[in-house]
Amino acid sequence: MEIHPDAVPLRKWDDGSIRIGNSRLLFYLVVEEYKRGTTPEKISREIYESLDLADAYAVIAYYLRHKEEVDAYLDEIEIASAELRRKFEAEYPPRVTKEILLARMAEMERKRAEAGQ
Repeated sequence: MEIHPDAVPLRKWDDGSIRIGNSRLLFYLVVEEYKRGTTPEKISREIYESLDLADAYAVIAYYLRHKEEVDAYLDEIEIASAELRRKFEAEYPPRVTKEILLARMAEMERKRAEAGQ
C-alpha cells in the first residue's frame, strides 16, 4: 500500500475568508460545530450536506493540529463580527427592544389574569 499525501481541503478567498474544498462553506462554521460536540458525520450528513465526510474529518484534523492558530483566527472573526454588529445597531437601532417585548408580555398576562383566564 502506498501512503498518499492528501492536501487539506482549505482555500483562502480574496476577502480573507477560508473556505472548504470547492464550496463556499466557511471553515470556521465547521470548526464551531465540532467545538460544540457535533460529530463529523452529523456535520456532513445533517448540517452541511454538501460537505464530504472525508473533508469534514480533514478540516477537523487540521484544526486539532493547529488549534492555537485556528482559535486565534476564530477570536479575530468574533471581534470583527461584534464590531460590525455594534456599527449596524448604532446606525439601525431596533424598533422593538427586549425590554419592550417583556413589558408587552407582562401586560398581556396581567390582562389575562384580570379576565380570569
